[in-house]
Amino acid sequence: MTYTLPEPLPDTAIALRVEAEDWRAAVRSVGSALEASGCTDASYSERMIALVEEYGPYIVIAPGLAMAHARPGPDVHASGLAVVTLATPMPFGHAHNDPVSVVIGLAATEADSHVASVAALANVFNDESMVPALAAARDAVEVRQLLSGGASAHDAETDADGSDAAPRSDLS
Repeated sequence: MTYTLPEPLPDTAIALRVEAEDWRAAVRSVGSALEASGCTDASYSERMIALVEEYGPYIVIAPGLAMAHARPGPDVHASGLAVVTLATPMPFGHAHNDPVSVVIGLAATEADSHVASVAALANVFNDESMVPALAAARDAVEVRQLLSGGASAHDAETDADGSDAAPRSDLS
């Protein structure tokens, strides 16, 4: 199943191979990406962290994947999505799905769209290859392709038998 990005996911909403000292720093990183894309204020990061502190690591929804979010509030200016991959997978305290290598940040302006967005995006990750593919993404273009159901740039370079295609040379 594919997820239809509500709007083109801007480069500012994607951060790859981020160094994070703990799960809070990882959530702040995705919050910063939401803020950089104009969706939220900095306080949204702290609200996402507060929810995990209160309810535990419920945001870790699949092996290697956390979907950080909070309810709509005055610090959310537009609905949006952010993607952060971690340089080193990070434990969030989940018994089965740690460590996390990809953190998705989700902001919504209305409660109904918030619930629908979380559910639709979660369905994308029913494909067990999605988290490792996002974690290995080399650039924002590849992240957007993966989330919208397209093949990654790396996949396009792979032969049908799964081996890397031989490099082409323009020299004869």
